[in-house]
Amino acid sequence: MERRPFGKNGELVPVIGQGTWRMEGDERALAIRALRAGLEEGMMHIDTAEMYGSGEVEETVREAIAGRRDEVFLVSKVWPQNATYEGTIAACDRSLSRLGTDRLDCYLLHWPGHHPLEETIRAFETLVRAGKIRSWGLSNFDAPRLEKAFAIAGEGRIACDQVLYNVGERSIEQAVLPWCEQHGVAVVAYSPLGSGVFPSPRSAGGRALLEIAAAHEATPHQVALAFVLRRPAVLTIPKASRPEHAVEDARAAGLRLSLEELRRLEAVFPLRVKRELPMI
Repeated sequence: MERRPFGKNGELVPVIGQGTWRMEGDERALAIRALRAGLEEGMMHIDTAEMYGSGEVEETVREAIAGRRDEVFLVSKVWPQNATYEGTIAACDRSLSRLGTDRLDCYLLHWPGHHPLEETIRAFETLVRAGKIRSWGLSNFDAPRLEKAFAIAGEGRIACDQVLYNVGERSIEQAVLPWCEQHGVAVVAYSPLGSGVFPSPRSAGGRALLEIAAAHEATPHQVALAFVLRRPAVLTIPKASRPEHAVEDARAAGLRLSLEELRRLEAVFPLRVKRELPMI
């Protein structure tokens, strides 16, 4: 699978990884099978968070990656309510324990909160020096907040901004994506398939996805993922709740859309600028 830089000084990471939001509950065994199927397909970037199932999902990830930790690019996120200096360090320790590892490859602030960002970033840098995290990043940060974090941390410290991005939600292309491209910050697209709201085949967008997919012997979901990945700063983390869905997602990495196909999708899924950065 193609790999792209995870931040200005970061390692190369598979362009398609695995999200884990809402993987808690009775379907845990199936979720573990799906994650393992994704690993077999090269989706070695796994993203989770202490918020997901109040830590339950981190324990699921621990089981899914058992015996393969060193192959995985493992990311978790601190809940904003915990993101004081001391709270961030304590939250990271809890996540490490649930994940059964001694380090995270990247640790994110889940969304902007009310605690001073200076404290959170200072904690992140302390965790880097302690070897508990290898890098840190942000999630759901718009361009002005990214600029503030950049002013605090300096060049090359922010590894990524994880944001909502899919064919139907392209708001980040207005300011966030250009800012990240300029500063060497990876953009990690979450919910790249719309989080349960995928374009209907009866809609103009759905028909375009179907027709382009047919031309490539692919699926509409794979075309939607290829569209999200068309700019080199972007990586993505779809969530697959079944092994067959993980395999389908992974195989989108090799799909290359023509300039004409990209223009058609951009026309049928137009960029709509919003006052606030969308998030779910």
